[in-house]
Amino acid sequence: MRFVVLGDSFSEGVGDRAAGAWRGWAALLAEGLAGPGQRLEYANLAVSGALSADVAAHQASRAVALRPHLASVVVGVNDTLRHTFDIGLFARRLDRVLAALGATGAVLLTACLPDPGRMLGLPAPLARPLARRGRSVNAVVHALSARHGAVHLHLAEPAWTDDRRLWSADRLHPGERGHRAVAGAFHRLLAERGLARGPAPSPDASEPPPTRAQTALWLATAGTGWVLRRSRDLLPQLLLLAGEELLHPADGIGTGPLDARAETALAAALAATMEG
Repeated sequence: MRFVVLGDSFSEGVGDRAAGAWRGWAALLAEGLAGPGQRLEYANLAVSGALSADVAAHQASRAVALRPHLASVVVGVNDTLRHTFDIGLFARRLDRVLAALGATGAVLLTACLPDPGRMLGLPAPLARPLARRGRSVNAVVHALSARHGAVHLHLAEPAWTDDRRLWSADRLHPGERGHRAVAGAFHRLLAERGLARGPAPSPDASEPPPTRAQTALWLATAGTGWVLRRSRDLLPQLLLLAGEELLHPADGIGTGPLDARAETALAAALAATMEG
């Protein structure tokens, strides 16, 4: 049984360190897939910072060549943090990746993800445009998961986002408890379909959840580096988006036109993808 993982830092395992390396939900899930007499081959192709373009251009062909029985594709958050964000391009790329993997006979795993602005507690002018993009990405993921018959996990729901014990100090990636919870949720969905024949991953974490002090320390040290690495792209774009958010209330228009513009772009992306 071959399990191949595509995506970004969420699937790479960032936030769950074991034996000096990232482990994560996919590795935990892999341990519970094979039943008695089965042998599991596991390949994690996910790379921190990957965009949908990276998954489509680089990871997908490698994954198809491995002829997986099970393939997970979780991507999109990094797309929302780039000035090049285009929901139509995202939809077409994800559709191509899922179609290529589905054509091999692989069972597909997908997930929608929380809004990073809400998780970071950003002020409204910064959080709203990220939330708008996140809703569009999740809507595409939902639609394409249904189209390709994927096993889908809803990780944008309050049960996941409001439980801070599930998240690492950076507030963007699951901690050990979160990765174990994701692995357990996917295992249940696969077991219901007879696709997970081993024991479910343990929900018990070996490390306590991060304290407020640890979170503050991350934001002051590693978090600073995270912002600096993305400031050439993310920060200017966020400032432009925030300015647009602030202009509309000042003009007495409100943010309705911005929501309407995003909904129109999403509808066009879904229509074009579904007709393709």
